[in-house]
Amino acid sequence: MKSMIEKKIDPAEIPKNALDVLAQQIFGMAITKVWDADHMLKTIRKSYCYENLTKDDFFSVISYLAGDYALEHRHVYAKIWYEPSTNQIGKKGKLARVMYMTNIGTIPAEGFITVVVGSGEGRGEQIGKIDEAFLERMKRGDIFVLGGQKYQFLYSRGMKAFVRANVSKNPTIPSWFSEMLPLTFDMGCEIGKFRKLSKERLKSKDECVKFITEYLYCKKYIAEEIYSYIKEQSDFSEVPDESNIIVEKFKAEKEFMLFHTSYGRRVNDALARAYAFAAARMKHRDVEMGITDNGFFIAAESLDDKKIISFVNSSNLAEILKEAIEKTDILKRRFRHCASRSLMILRNYKGREKTVGKQQVHSEFLFTAVKKISNEFPILQEARREVLEDLMDIKNAKKVLEWIEKGKVRMKLIHIPIVSPFGLSLYMQGKSDIIKMEDKAAFLKRMHQLQLGIIESKK
Repeated sequence: MKSMIEKKIDPAEIPKNALDVLAQQIFGMAITKVWDADHMLKTIRKSYCYENLTKDDFFSVISYLAGDYALEHRHVYAKIWYEPSTNQIGKKGKLARVMYMTNIGTIPAEGFITVVVGSGEGRGEQIGKIDEAFLERMKRGDIFVLGGQKYQFLYSRGMKAFVRANVSKNPTIPSWFSEMLPLTFDMGCEIGKFRKLSKERLKSKDECVKFITEYLYCKKYIAEEIYSYIKEQSDFSEVPDESNIIVEKFKAEKEFMLFHTSYGRRVNDALARAYAFAAARMKHRDVEMGITDNGFFIAAESLDDKKIISFVNSSNLAEILKEAIEKTDILKRRFRHCASRSLMILRNYKGREKTVGKQQVHSEFLFTAVKKISNEFPILQEARREVLEDLMDIKNAKKVLEWIEKGKVRMKLIHIPIVSPFGLSLYMQGKSDIIKMEDKAAFLKRMHQLQLGIIESKK
């Protein structure tokens, strides 16, 4: 509400140097006439989106479109020709214009994933469907709820997700997770600023309530609730703010490290995956992970907090995330989107339309094929960029780590007996699907009483 009253709007983020869209544009340009390659590159660079396009990236896409990667065995044929001796580029094939006009576009075709209990070897019971955006968020071993029952995700193949039933563990991903719009990084920083200003006034309730009322343009009784919430966090642990990231370690079903990082879900997604990767590398197995706009947690049987925190830095973040996403469903599905945009996969050909399911199966074969050819194949490279820059926010995640390294932001580890007031909503995210509303209310009340008891014992 504060931002609306002050007429602040979120900044627009325009993707730069998208190689799948570039392939589409180059093919379209080649259809119109024969181009000099340098003139084509100069023309493309006039676009804001491609003003910094490198010559290497440009010619890697040219090589793909010209068929230099020999993917004919996967039904990917050359769409243009390129003659190095004359530096000229032109269209290839009589159906080039028809193919282009019936397959252009940037919005990916989405479908529903059939959830199957079993191994996938001809057996298994279909128990329901989930959308692709939800599947993208899952990694092997994650627990989710469908039709009131818990299932553990094993792997996906085509448009099917194979799962294990009779799971006793708590969910790691709530069913509503993919429906939330993420908080922007700038707005997250504003929340950190508000917390710092409030924290400075906590000693005087009247002064703090007055400040919150004026700062947030809210009513006094709302300001009093916000004050009580911040005061309880301060008395229990410590209030995170724009200058302090608080990492709380506590024991529940597992050992938890809960990071209070109000930088929005996209930044927290990148940081969470990096720290989870560090924890998994040390334990040699996957760890549980939860993410919200206001923080994230990683959980395992035991966690070496100092080693995990020191493992991740601004210099190695990109490399860690690249490795962390390499075998995930999220990369494979984004590769399908990119393959479709770059015309590796044709949605329509000679009047026949390819279903989303067939596109996914085709893309999985292509994904394996291009990785064998080159791990830096331009369309695979674009799929990684889309995951790290569009779905996540690696740029601002790196900025946060740089702030920590320069001392602008302090990361403080605190050991606590149970989850803190600020951490409770994040800790609860996986349980929201399996606890009834009345049970959830009772659980929150019980936790609140325990927190108040711990605060009282400190006095």
